Amino acid sequence: MVDTQVRPSDVTKFPIIDAMLDVPREQYVPQSMREAAYVGENLNLGDGREMLEARTLAKMLDALDIEPTDVILDLGCGLGYSTAILAHMADFVVAVEDDPARVQEAQSNLSENNVDNAAVMEGPLNEGSAKGGPYDVILLQGAAEEVPADLLAQLKDGGRIAAIFAEGALGVVRIGHKRDGHVTWRFAFNAGAPVLEGFGATRAFAL
Repeated sequence: MVDTQVRPSDVTKFPIIDAMLDVPREQYVPQSMREAAYVGENLNLGDGREMLEARTLAKMLDALDIEPTDVILDLGCGLGYSTAILAHMADFVVAVEDDPARVQEAQSNLSENNVDNAAVMEGPLNEGSAKGGPYDVILLQGAAEEVPADLLAQLKDGGRIAAIFAEGALGVVRIGHKRDGHVTWRFAFNAGAPVLEGFGATRAFAL
């Protein structure tokens, strides 16, 4: 996976490569999908949720410049793979899942793999986890049409956020940098994923 999907995408930073070589991806997917864990596409977790392909996750991490001292908010962690990768690279990870079964399985997977610098919280993804913040980095494991202001408020000044914005048939990954309380977004690359619950655009009412 690293040699065929990650390195060919110009991701060569050692911490990312090391994490993806060290974390067993197959242990963070449903049992029935373990043979497909390393395919180069998003994996369907059910209920409209997908686990991002390795290329997309790696390129997002590359653009975020994760530091060993970072505290990270991982939104929509699925069964824990992205959290395990982030925990390998950063100081601590707070993961949020809105499905109780996924919360339990993600925490179990992390514990079984001795990931002790991460915690999985249950709650609406778009509300984040304010009590664990403010965060150096926020990462969405899915797409958004809008990112709520209350979530951006959980990002430290000088912090970074990565999100796939749903735009037409193919999404756009943007990296946001917070300066003086304002987040400025810049284009990173193209990738697709379903829109996460709570991240849809507000629809104006019209007669």
